[in-house]
Amino acid sequence: DALSFNPVELEEAEERLFAIRALARKHGVGADDLPELADTFRTKLNNLEQGDMNLQSCRQALDSAQSAYDHSAATLNAARVKAAARLDVAVMAELPPLRMERAIFKTEIHKTDPGPDGYDEVGFTVATNPGAPSGPINKIASGGELSRFLLALKLCLSNEDGNGRTMIFDEIDRGVGGATADAVGRRLAQLAEGGQVLVVTHSPQVAAQAAHHWRVEKNVIRDQTLSTVIPLDGNERVDEVARMLSGDTITPEARAAAHSLMVS
Repeated sequence: DALSFNPVELEEAEERLFAIRALARKHGVGADDLPELADTFRTKLNNLEQGDMNLQSCRQALDSAQSAYDHSAATLNAARVKAAARLDVAVMAELPPLRMERAIFKTEIHKTDPGPDGYDEVGFTVATNPGAPSGPINKIASGGELSRFLLALKLCLSNEDGNGRTMIFDEIDRGVGGATADAVGRRLAQLAEGGQVLVVTHSPQVAAQAAHHWRVEKNVIRDQTLSTVIPLDGNERVDEVARMLSGDTITPEARAAAHSLMVS
């Protein structure tokens, strides 16, 4: 008589357990994870209800970012236009010593899709002969002309950082020879007056302008290819330039020509 007993309590508990298991199966989670899932749904519902306010805030942030980007891109464009004009003048001044006095170099700036570097597309155009149409430097210039244009660019851009730097040129004289190679060699020698210049070359006219020489040799030792760098002194320097002039057999004439190149 003292007991309080509800005969339908067990049935209600079983129905609740059945509903919980059905809900867990519906959402693909464990029964114990349903409270956390409910919190997630409440957060999403709240975000949906607050969507208009958040969207307006995002639009304001986007407009602010776009305005800042446009200002920075315009400032960068103005700086590029000024720098391009200075670079064109500097490169044109370098071309006559490289036997390209009739060539025309110009920096072109066009508007393109906005990106991390602004909305400018920068390219170099050249005309190598009077009356000839200009075009992209990599399509108009021949191999030798391209080497000299690149040397002129290196010379101009290196001047921005001042003297005392080290520059390395790997076959910058590719595709040129004779008087043109001599002009390239002399320009490299002038460049070396304000810094250190290392040049890899197969041209005797260029090599003759160097203050120091090293010969790079490849040898196969025990099926392994090794490169050896050998410093040259005195007559070895003359002989190496002579070898570049005449081949494996160094003739007295080649040695005399090499000596003439090196002292000129």
